[in-house]
Amino acid sequence: MDMLEIIEYQDQYKSNLKELSYEWLEKYVSVEPEDERILNKPNETVIEGGGHIFFAKFNGKIVGTVSLIKIDEGSYEVAKLAVTELYQGRKIGRQLIEKCIQTAKQAGAKKIILYTNHVLQAAIHLYKYFGFKEIQQNVKKYIEADIMMELKI
Repeated sequence: MDMLEIIEYQDQYKSNLKELSYEWLEKYVSVEPEDERILNKPNETVIEGGGHIFFAKFNGKIVGTVSLIKIDEGSYEVAKLAVTELYQGRKIGRQLIEKCIQTAKQAGAKKIILYTNHVLQAAIHLYKYFGFKEIQQNVKKYIEADIMMELKI
């Protein structure tokens, strides 16, 4: 029987984080300085600030990841959602987003934001499934992000 578990970041998974992220960044958009900053120093940029990095482990293999970056006491950013191509279509991304929403709620957050690009239609569909709505982009955090979304929780 197939086994999927969502686990927290550990240093041993740093190469998985980079590999999964580069796979989709290079395919759909490009690797930006902000991406490099997060991927090269996940502890400093995400974990130490009160955020989380989750991995999807399918039958013992790391096949997906997502970052939940703390912005302030009331808000988080979902970033770097990736599921390796071979494992897409198995609702792994859905479970990663569910984990982010659950974690943010438990921390007392009122909203979750994210930045994406219009070419990432499967991801946008997933975000809308969870109730994320497009909002006016007030900060240009990523050069290629042309859509900003928010979920009030």
